[in-house]
Amino acid sequence: MPEGQGAPPSPRAARSAPARVSAGPATRPSPRLPARGSAGRPESPEPPEPPEPPEPPRGRRGAVRAGVPQKLAEALSSQYGLIVFVAGLLLLLAWAVHASGVGKSHLLCLLTALMLLQLLWMLWYVHRSAAHRRLIRPKDTHAGARWLRGSITLFAAITIILGCLKVGYFVGFAECLSATEGVFPVTHAVHTLLQVYFLWGHAKDVIQSFKTLERFGVIHSVFTNLLLWTNGVLNESKHQLNEHKERLITLGFGNITIVLDDHTPPCNCSPPTFCSAISQGIYYLYPFNIEYQILASTMLYVLWKNIGRNVDSQQNHNMQFKFPGVMAGSVLGLTVLAATIGVVVVYLIQIGRSKTKSESALIMFYLYAIALLMLMGAAGLLGIRIYRIDERSLDESRNPARKLDADLLVGTASGSWLISWGSILAILCAEACPPYTWFNLPYSILVIVEKYIQNLFIIESIHREPEKLSEDIRTLRVVTVCNGNTVSLASSCLKSGAVAEDVASLGSDMPHTVNGNTHLREACDREGEEGSQEGTPGPGCRPHFLRGDAKRRVLRNITAFLFLCNISLWIPPAFGCRPEYDNGLEEIVFGFEPWIIVVNLAMPFSIFYRMHAAASLFEVYGKI
Repeated sequence: MPEGQGAPPSPRAARSAPARVSAGPATRPSPRLPARGSAGRPESPEPPEPPEPPEPPRGRRGAVRAGVPQKLAEALSSQYGLIVFVAGLLLLLAWAVHASGVGKSHLLCLLTALMLLQLLWMLWYVHRSAAHRRLIRPKDTHAGARWLRGSITLFAAITIILGCLKVGYFVGFAECLSATEGVFPVTHAVHTLLQVYFLWGHAKDVIQSFKTLERFGVIHSVFTNLLLWTNGVLNESKHQLNEHKERLITLGFGNITIVLDDHTPPCNCSPPTFCSAISQGIYYLYPFNIEYQILASTMLYVLWKNIGRNVDSQQNHNMQFKFPGVMAGSVLGLTVLAATIGVVVVYLIQIGRSKTKSESALIMFYLYAIALLMLMGAAGLLGIRIYRIDERSLDESRNPARKLDADLLVGTASGSWLISWGSILAILCAEACPPYTWFNLPYSILVIVEKYIQNLFIIESIHREPEKLSEDIRTLRVVTVCNGNTVSLASSCLKSGAVAEDVASLGSDMPHTVNGNTHLREACDREGEEGSQEGTPGPGCRPHFLRGDAKRRVLRNITAFLFLCNISLWIPPAFGCRPEYDNGLEEIVFGFEPWIIVVNLAMPFSIFYRMHAAASLFEVYGKI
C-alpha cells in the first residue's frame, strides 16, 4: 500500500508498538503520529498514548506495603530499647537507695550481660560486612566525622585506663568483693575496644539488608551505652555528694543531717596507700568515661536512624580546617583555659578549709564565671549579627546527625537552666542571704542567656549552606570573546559579598581582554545598587570585616574562642568545682534532699552540654 510522508513505515512496526509500550514507562518511545494530509490508512486502531492510570497506584501501594514492616520494626526496636533501659534504671535506683535484696553484684551482672550481647552482635555485623566488602554500600557523609571518632578514641583510651584501676581496686579488696567486680571492668575494656573499632569502620553505614535484625542490634547498643553512662554518673555523683556533705559543716549549716552514703568494702586493703591512690584516681577519670559512653550512644543512634534511609550520594561536604588567621580567638581562648584551670585548683584547695576561705572561693568563682559568660554572650551575638547581614539560604534537607545535634543542644541546656532558675528563686525567696550568695544571681541569669545565644549561633551555623566560592570563581574565569570584547558569563554570581571580595583578589589570574574592560566593576556596582534597593546591604555597603575572607576570619575567631571557652567551662563541674552544692542557700530554701535530687539529675546534662557544644563548634569551624 502507498505510505504517506509521515505515516508509520510498515504494519509490522505499528503492530510492535503496543508491545514496547507495555514494557514500562521508562522504555516507552514517544509515538509517531501520521502527518496531516497523509494519504495512508492507519494500520493500528490503538490511540497514540496508551492508558497508564493503573500503574502509579500499584506502585504506591507496593511502596506503602514495603514501608509498613519497616515502621513496625522501628517501633518494636525502640520499645525494646526503652524496656531494657527502664529495667536497668530501676536496678540502678534500687542499688543507690540500698534496697533490700539488691546488691552491686546484681547490677554489674546485668550490665555485663548486656555488654556481652552487644559484643556478639557487633562481631556478627563486622564478620558479615567483611564477607561482603566488595559490595558498594551507601554512606552517610555527615555521620561519624573523623574528628568525632578521634575524640571518642581518646575518651575510650582513658576509659580502658579506668578499667585497669578498677581491676587493681578489686585485687586490693579481693577478700570481701564479689567476682563480678573483677569481671565487669575486664568485659567493659573488651567492649570498649571492639566498639571503637566498630564505630571507626561502620559509623557511616546506611544499612539496607537485615534491617529488622540490625535495628534491634543497634538500639540494644544505644541503650546499653546509656545504662553504662548512667552507672558512671551515679558513681561519680555519690562521690561528689559525700565530699559536699563533709564541707557543709565548714559553711555553718550544721542543722543539715550529714549521713555519708558510702559503698566502701567492709575489709581492709593490703597496701592502704596503694588502694587510696587508686580510689582517688578512679573518680578523677570518671568524667572521661561518662563522655565516652554518651558520645558512643549518640553515634549509634545516628546509625539506627539511618537504617533503610535513602541517601543522596551527591551530598558530600568535606570539611577543611584552616588555622591561619585565628590567632586572636585562639590566644584569648587559651588564656581563658589557663585561667579556668587556676580557678579550679584554687577553689578545690580553699573550699571546705574554713567558712571564710569557702566564701572567698565562691566569690572568686562567681566573678570569674560572670566575666567569662559575658564575653561568650558578646561573641555569640556578634556571630548572629554577621549571619543576619550576610543572608544565605539554609539547608533544610533530612539529616539525622544534624537534627540530633540541635536536639541535644537544647535538651541538655535545660539541665543548667533548671539549676539556674532554682538558684534565682532561692535568692529571691530566702529570708536572709549571705553576701556571697548575691553573686549567684547575675551568674545564674547569664548562664541562661549565654546558652540561649550560643544555641542560636550553633544551630544556624550547622544549617547554613556552605559557600561555593571555588565554582563561582572558576565560572568567572570562563569568558566569551565576541567582536573583540570580553563579556563575563557569571555576573550574577557577584550577589554575595564573599564572592565579590574574592574576585577582587584574583588580580592577574583574570584573563586579559582586547580593550582591557571585562565589565566586572560595573556588574559589582549594579549588584550593590540592587541589593540596597531591596533592603539588603550590597557588598559595597557592608563593613570591611564582613566581606569575603575577612568575614570568614571573624567567624573562625568567634568559633575558636567559643570552642575553647566551652572546654574551659566543662572542667569545673567535671572535676568537683560545683558551687551549686557548696552555696548552701538553695538547700535551706528547698530542703536538702529535694535540692540534691535536682542537682544530681540536672548536673550530668549540664556537663554534657559543654562537651557537646564544643564538638558542634568544632564542626562549625570546619564548615566556615
